[in-house]
Order: sequence, then structure tokens, then C-alpha cells
Amino acid sequence: MATTNGDKAVPRPASTDVARLAGVSQKTVSRVMRGEPHVRPEVREKVLRAAQQLRYRPNAAARSLTSGRTGRIGVVALGAKLYGPTTLLVAAEAAARSLGYAAIVAHTDEEAGHALAGPLERLLEQGVDGIILPDDIDDGEPIAVDVDVPVLTMGRFHRIASPRRVESAERADRSGYVATRHLIELGHTEIRHVSGPDRWWAARDRADGWRSALVDADLPLSEPVGGSWSCEGGYEAGLRLAEDAAMTAVFVANDEMAIGVIRALHDRGRRVPDDVSVVGMDDIPAARFLNPALTTIVQDLDAMAAEGVALLVEEIVSPTPTGRRMHLREPILAVRESTAPPRRVAAHS
Repeated sequence: MATTNGDKAVPRPASTDVARLAGVSQKTVSRVMRGEPHVRPEVREKVLRAAQQLRYRPNAAARSLTSGRTGRIGVVALGAKLYGPTTLLVAAEAAARSLGYAAIVAHTDEEAGHALAGPLERLLEQGVDGIILPDDIDDGEPIAVDVDVPVLTMGRFHRIASPRRVESAERADRSGYVATRHLIELGHTEIRHVSGPDRWWAARDRADGWRSALVDADLPLSEPVGGSWSCEGGYEAGLRLAEDAAMTAVFVANDEMAIGVIRALHDRGRRVPDDVSVVGMDDIPAARFLNPALTTIVQDLDAMAAEGVALLVEEIVSPTPTGRRMHLREPILAVRESTAPPRRVAAHS
């Protein structure tokens, strides 16, 4: 097939053109486009850059005939309005595209409790070579979902039965622990938590990290204040926290809720960080531009997606008996202006 340029037909670029521009063999181009492992990263990057420059796309039909694969990866989208899941979705789609795969997205249904079975079945019916699950909630389904293609799980998925599973090593409990340790090291002893919806495993894990840090420091525990991942939910939680005179610090399970918490505290006359220190999680683009700039846990979602999708493609091309696991990323704390020592500590320092 040829493209057109005015009245002239322009031949569609071939793999030989990519090979010539990248300075590699045609076989190497084919290996990169099929997502095969054991290609040096610098060579893979050269080939992908050349393919992008030439607007080269592998012939999906031909690839399917020769490999038995469709060149499609399915993605289950959960929480389409939330920064974390949406960013992971976009990054995963870009990573798949860079490896020559098309991403097909299936959304969960909020009215059906975000159950996974329906979206997974739709993707499998379309013949995807692998599936990406960016996050999970406890939807009450007691039976594990059996998936016969490689699956990349970016969070805790207790019900996915697949021997060819690529697991993320993301530690949401460590994120909560690191955030809370920062507040403890500043001298805070009355540290509260605004959690995400309890059905989300990520929310439970972040709350577990907060509890563990307090227990390890022999500090008092309280019940988390529930939120909804949104600024509005954070604001409502912040109004409740503002009545807690003993509280001097709070770890909030995501940045959007942290924005609402800070506004609620301000509206009730409690200043951040003078009266209350606040730590969020996600490092959304607006976090550094808030007043005060938000101290938060940074998640490199682009890097997580790129590594995860690359491992998924390797598992598609070269199956293993036990699956694969992404390397562990320790949480990164970005210290900004929303945290400080409590006033009684600062006064004696």
C-alpha cells in the first residue's frame, strides 16, 4: 500500500528502509518490531527512532501469519478520571506502540462495581496477545479469573490466575511508610491519615504503610478518615480533621485529596505547614505550583509502564514457566513546602 503526496503516490516505507537509516540489519529491525528480547537497548532505541522518523508500521496481517500473534495488547481501564490510572494507561499505550503493538482499551463499568470479568472477556474475544491491568479493587468476586495469555499486573491482583504473569513490584505500603516516616523524623507524633476508598487495594496498602510507621515508632494510632480520591473528598475529610486539635500532621493517600485537605484546613484557620504538615502521593503536575508547594511521594509511572510492557512483550514472544517480575522501585519523597517540624519542636530547635 502507498500513501499519497498531492497527486503522487509515495511508497510505504519498508523494514529495509528502517534498517538502512538505523544502520542495522533487516533481521534486527524485525526482532525489534516483534518485541523479541536480547536486543541491546541502544540498538532498540535506534531502530524505534528510525521507524518513527520514517513513519514505518509493521504489516500486522503478515506478522500475524508468520508468528501466530495479532500484535494487539489489551488494557483494562479502571478509574478513568483519576491521575494515577489514567497516566499509567497513557504510558502503557505509548510503550506498546513503541514496540509495534496496538493497545485496545476495555473500561470497567462503575455500575457493575468495576468487575474485571466482563472487560477481560471482551479483550480475549478480540484475540489480544497479552493484557495489562493497571490497578485493582475488591469487587467482591470470589472466583479467580483464569486468563490464558500473559498478563501484566501493575498493582495487587489476587484473583488473576495466569502462569505467564508479569508482576509489578510497586510497594504502596512502602509509599505510606516513607511518607509517614518523614513526618515522624520532623518531630510529629499525632499523625492522621486520609485514605482512598477502601475497595481499592492501593488505598488499603497505603494505609497499612502509615500504620506500620506509627507502630514502629510507638506512636498512637487512629482510624483513617475515608476519602474518594477527589479534591472534594479531601475537602470533606479536611473539615473533619480540622476539629482534631491534637493533630499536627496528615498523610493523604493522593495529591488531589491533599489539595482539598489543605483548603479545608485553611478555611478552618489552620495553616499549612505552620499548624499542620501535609504529605500527598502521586506528584501530580500541579503539586509543585501549589501554595504551599506539596510534599509528596513521587511515582515514575512512565518508567513503570515502559518496563512492565517491555517484560510483557518478552513474555509474549518467549514464554517462561513462572512469568516475570519487575524490579523493585523504592518510593521517592519530594520534600517541598507543606511539611515542617511541629511548632513546639521548632520553638526549641
